[in-house]
Amino acid sequence: MQLLVDIGNTSIKWALRHPDDAELNDYGAAMHGGALPLDLLAVWDELDGIDAVIAAGVGPREVKDAVGRVCDACWGCEPKWVETRSEACGVRIAYPEPARLGVDRFLALIAVHQWLAAEQGDPAPALIVDAGTAITYDLLQADGQHLGGLILPGIRIMRDSLLAGTQIPRYEPAEADLAWAADTGEAIAAASIQAPAALIERLGRRLQQHGGTEPQLILSGGDAERLAAAIDLPATHIPDLVLRGLAAFG
Repeated sequence: MQLLVDIGNTSIKWALRHPDDAELNDYGAAMHGGALPLDLLAVWDELDGIDAVIAAGVGPREVKDAVGRVCDACWGCEPKWVETRSEACGVRIAYPEPARLGVDRFLALIAVHQWLAAEQGDPAPALIVDAGTAITYDLLQADGQHLGGLILPGIRIMRDSLLAGTQIPRYEPAEADLAWAADTGEAIAAASIQAPAALIERLGRRLQQHGGTEPQLILSGGDAERLAAAIDLPATHIPDLVLRGLAAFG
């Protein structure tokens, strides 16, 4: 049994996969706060039959080191750490220096390319948006060529940085799906969602103009549902893109 581990900036996610089964099972997630949380350790201590750990992450080195120690103590194995490559699993990344593309984005590209091929018979162009601590946008052609992408601060960072850099009173922002607002708290909340949502629509048009085919919009990350409610495009929510990408290396 394989344990797949995705270490993000603020959380750690995992799933189990049998090498002969394409499906992932027994998902788990926890906020790490720079160290492995006790609830994760309790769950992992109960896992039996783990013979391989496949991991990747953009999170803190301390968390990665802790994962390695736990894997050695529990199952006597070291994690196989996946890093960004210029080409893998039918995907070719746009960055001339592969290490400068976050491995989470790299794995999401692979997961989407494989998912589209399985769902549609033939891959399609895709706009992949991962709305987490940061919001990343990646454009993928149908043939697996990555065109590049963009990065914005995440919704919470966007709000916090505005409040920290101005004299605006610290209203608790209301969660409102508004095009505009008549209250400062709601104005901040709505703009922090409308801005990244508008960029989704803009990039979707640009990608369609580039390839002549309407792209598939794939959303992931903790704020995916917030963005989905604010855009006027059909979208598919796939919350476990990085873990699916890791499975391709099993």
